[in-house]
Amino acid sequence: MTGPTVMKFGGTSVEDAAAFERVAAIVAARMEMRPVVVVSAMARFTDALVAAVRQAAAGEPAEAAASLDEHLHRHAAVVRALIPAAARQELVDELEAARHTLADLLRIIAAHPGTRPPLHDEVVSFGERLSSLLVAAVLRARGLPGRWVDARRCVRTTAAHTRAEPLMDATRAATRAEAGPLLGAGEIPVLGGFIGAAENGATTTLGRGGSDYSAALVGAALDAGEIQIWTDVTGFLTADPRVVPHALQIPRLSYAEAAELAFFGAKVLHPRTIQPAVAQHIPVRVCNSRDPGAEGTWIEDQSEPSPRAVKAIAHKTGTTLVQVTAARMLGAYGFLRAFFEVFERHRASVDVVATSEVSISASLDDPAALPALIPDLERLGTVGVEEGNAIVCVVGEGLGASPGVAGEVFGAIRDVNVRMISQGASRINLTFVVGQDRVREVVRRLHATFFEE
Repeated sequence: MTGPTVMKFGGTSVEDAAAFERVAAIVAARMEMRPVVVVSAMARFTDALVAAVRQAAAGEPAEAAASLDEHLHRHAAVVRALIPAAARQELVDELEAARHTLADLLRIIAAHPGTRPPLHDEVVSFGERLSSLLVAAVLRARGLPGRWVDARRCVRTTAAHTRAEPLMDATRAATRAEAGPLLGAGEIPVLGGFIGAAENGATTTLGRGGSDYSAALVGAALDAGEIQIWTDVTGFLTADPRVVPHALQIPRLSYAEAAELAFFGAKVLHPRTIQPAVAQHIPVRVCNSRDPGAEGTWIEDQSEPSPRAVKAIAHKTGTTLVQVTAARMLGAYGFLRAFFEVFERHRASVDVVATSEVSISASLDDPAALPALIPDLERLGTVGVEEGNAIVCVVGEGLGASPGVAGEVFGAIRDVNVRMISQGASRINLTFVVGQDRVREVVRRLHATFFEE
């Protein structure tokens, strides 16, 4: 028997009663796929929960709790609109219990600041816990066998709060134990994404965007036939539509192409989503919950190169360049290791790297780490910092083996100052850094060159 289909719905796909209704219709039309539903928090609720934790830590727990009322009212509105009167009270009670629990947690955070990291995850988890509870209820109200599953009983993680890492073997065993019997009985397991539990039972979160990751973890655990990411766009596009309004939809991508695009700015799915799918060769489909009949983008092991090698152009703003120059780097052993150890110590992520005989440059997307990084880097050499940059990534299978592509890329932007170039680490991308003030122009020119001429 083909494995189940994991269907993940993002925050905008469950933003109001109409969106919940669409989710139920999408699931109902795909019952033969043996769906497993993974759902994000309602749009804007996670941000509100994070802000509430911050406000409570600043000594305003009552105000923090009050700030969540409008979002809990949005959940209640879905219950009133979609759940029959006879089944409402249980959900109303759940929402009221959540209100009281959140207020208690915020008071504890205010009184005991040391509890903030673990209680942050407990508070923020309510977004996915409540939305998944409502999706299961809406499915049942439409005559579908939806069954809520506490994701914390499935996704097992380290205890690194706000950025927990999944424990793959434990997650596989727990997910099979929880969801397997439901699938065997013809039911639809519904669980929240983004959240898990550490070995001591404490609630954890996988980091922002982690609901996509959860879907892939569940899919891998259940040997899914397919993982579907339902969002508010029809798959991957050839460029950000906010920059290129006439960007084209991409029908097929390889795992590697999708991962590069996701990492370098395409906000269609979380970059880590691909990892568990790659390991088990599970295809991923990106679909539009507002246009469920559209084909979307199909992501699998391999894809055919496009006629001109380039599949898409991604970009990411807010990039800071850090350069370390040292004459002793010439011919020295261990310099690169020492450079990267600094970033590892401070848990700072590097996007793009370029080296010469006497210098090394790296790009960061989180300048908050700089004050701690710079003193350690200055022990290696002279440090230069340049803010206000953007990364542009030209992606396509076969790009590295296609003569002339780099010439076309840089010919199209010959009057733009390129601060850094990285090519060769991957045969499917050409990455470079330009000033943030010119990145939109650069993306438009490249799109015109490869997709409009």
